[in-house]
Amino acid sequence: MTENLRCNIGWNNHNKILIVEDESLQRHLLREYLSEAGYEVVEAVDGQEAMAQLAVDPEIRVVITDLKMPRMDGFELIRQVRKKQLHYIYILVQTHRDDAETLEKALSLGADDFLRKPVRPVELCLRVAGGFRVLKIEKFEELIFFLTKLAALQSKETGSHLDRMYHFTRVLARDIAENVPELGLTLAVAEEIAKVSPMHDLGKVGISVELLHKVEKLNHEEVQSLQDHVLVGGNLIQDVYAQTESEYLFLAQEIAQLHHERWDGKGYPHGLAGDKIPLCARIVALADAYDAMTSKRSYSVGLSHEEAKREILRNNGKQFDPKIVEAFLRQEAEFIRIKEEFRDNDSPLYSR
Repeated sequence: MTENLRCNIGWNNHNKILIVEDESLQRHLLREYLSEAGYEVVEAVDGQEAMAQLAVDPEIRVVITDLKMPRMDGFELIRQVRKKQLHYIYILVQTHRDDAETLEKALSLGADDFLRKPVRPVELCLRVAGGFRVLKIEKFEELIFFLTKLAALQSKETGSHLDRMYHFTRVLARDIAENVPELGLTLAVAEEIAKVSPMHDLGKVGISVELLHKVEKLNHEEVQSLQDHVLVGGNLIQDVYAQTESEYLFLAQEIAQLHHERWDGKGYPHGLAGDKIPLCARIVALADAYDAMTSKRSYSVGLSHEEAKREILRNNGKQFDPKIVEAFLRQEAEFIRIKEEFRDNDSPLYSR
């Protein structure tokens, strides 16, 4: 084991790994390699013992298993883990180099990655580190989506608002991908933009409830405080992105921070104009504005679709990117359908 290997995965020092292997020598080697790299290792001699370990130790999130073992083999272990897991468990399987059929079966049952026997220490530690990176991203994603719902509750948005934002954004982004190729948006990225669009107002968790719910006209200082939510949300997601380098969180950060910029440069927080505003933020800006205009709020009665459409056209080339407006016009029937399908609910959770 080399010192630079420990540096590569040093941030995982306190993570626990379960080795499932009936051959004592192989189990010993894996334990030595991983312990030297800074991991905490627990062991099991077969799948049955492994399931008993997992049942009493929720800190185990990575399993390295052989496939051919007595009592419960690796295939059945994978089945049982996927059936009973409460949190995702990352599974690496050990296979022989010429056994493609066995590997394919393991992957089809839910294994995440594999190690070829004889296991090389460097490859072992790099693949384990990759598994922990996946789990780390998952934890941050869960936190972000929880905060997104918290922000919606704090600002008395409905759950339907988040649904509508996803679908409005998806319709616009897919239209741009299909009809405006010069903007370079792919359908895959369009789907990612839609997925993170509900995070646009995440920063409202940092705004006082009193200010968010105030009905009277806001003074200059209050307006400034309310506008700060884009920086709060953008900075929060940026901090998470710095830890995970998850590309979809990069999109989320741009959306949260820049969806109140305007095509004419008169928006906030940076006064960006035109295509200096990221495309994802320009798309979400129109989706959010449409939903705000057509929704009943404590300070306004929602507009009809036609009234909102007139406002969007009036602000074409001012607040909104003309190409996004064109996409809206092509998809307005879908906007009407989505608005009807995802009406504001009357759950006590969201009662005004």
